[in-house]
Amino acid sequence: MADETAPSGSSGPHGPLHGLLVADFSRILAGPYATMLLADMGAEVIKVESPKGDDTRTWLPPVRDEVSTYYLAINRNKRSLALDLKDETDAALARELAARADVVIENFKPGGLAQFGLDYASVRDGNPGVIYASISGFGSRADAALPGYDLMVQAISGLMSLTGDPDGPPYRAGISVFDVMTGLHAAIGILAALHHRDSTGAGQQLEVNLLSSALSGLVNHSSAYVAGGETPHRMGNAHPSLFPYEPLPVADGELIVIAGNDGQFARLCTVLGLPELPEDPRFAHNQDRTANREVLRPLLVERLMTRTKKDLFHALLAVGVPCAPINTIAEGVAFAEDAGLDPVVVVGEGDAAVPSVRHPISFSVTPPRYELPPPGLDEHGSHLRAWLSAPRH
Repeated sequence: MADETAPSGSSGPHGPLHGLLVADFSRILAGPYATMLLADMGAEVIKVESPKGDDTRTWLPPVRDEVSTYYLAINRNKRSLALDLKDETDAALARELAARADVVIENFKPGGLAQFGLDYASVRDGNPGVIYASISGFGSRADAALPGYDLMVQAISGLMSLTGDPDGPPYRAGISVFDVMTGLHAAIGILAALHHRDSTGAGQQLEVNLLSSALSGLVNHSSAYVAGGETPHRMGNAHPSLFPYEPLPVADGELIVIAGNDGQFARLCTVLGLPELPEDPRFAHNQDRTANREVLRPLLVERLMTRTKKDLFHALLAVGVPCAPINTIAEGVAFAEDAGLDPVVVVGEGDAAVPSVRHPISFSVTPPRYELPPPGLDEHGSHLRAWLSAPRH
């Protein structure tokens, strides 16, 4: 368990991971996102940075008070310690932190920390119960040397081949989707390994990589090839197995319209004044609608074009037909606010307070905390160096 004298950032109710110490040697997105989720849930996270700082500190614009909003998005509830691992004094402090930690997480190139005595085998010798999480782009085997950039994995995994219009070029997703997914997988793996340690006392190393997370996250598309021998292709906004399940034109723009089963399709047709369509054998069941989508689409669009987004949104939802406007990020946040989800929280106090997006999980007993704003580079270095230099209790 974490050293009971570890500096604590929590002054409020304890989260479910209170008492855990995480030594975070990761940077950019996947690792910091994972450790922020752990920190929100009460873990004490020490963010170890090089003297130049996490790369995302310089990824701007946009900015808030001259700080990158990218960096702000994934680094709350942490304490920053800047260490030059090529300096033996700093490397010794890093090893001491790893020796005290419940969890070590890193995203150096595979094997890159061995020279500093911070690889799993070295850390385990002095801390046999440690959970050591390694994040890479392509694993630690044949392609271990490849750089782990999300955009590379979007291309290599096949995601880009699925994104865009059928006759247009492939596109990247609008976010670094596989970095985020890998961060989530890392957090899940850490929690599973901690549970195993609670049962057995044994620590372990876990590895996650962007490509494996990508292939898992492609779900039905990767399964189409692995289990069905079919290679999916770009279909624009269309779904390969459902129709309608895409944006359709209405009088004042477009509306996402979803009929995921026969009942939803029948209710959609009732709202549109087309009660005969569900009786048509070409459209009676999902596989029929999917096969005959090019015939069905204009029949639906003709009626949809006579009504507005707002009108249809309320009319369709009232009868249980899923639909949605295509919002901007600003409109999406406003929608969540109207839904009572309170998506924005303020982290910290006074001039240091930073608006942030709420942790995605609600707990009835151990709520997430929002206490420490994203730290400045080495903001807590003096205190942490003193703590690491003192004898353990």
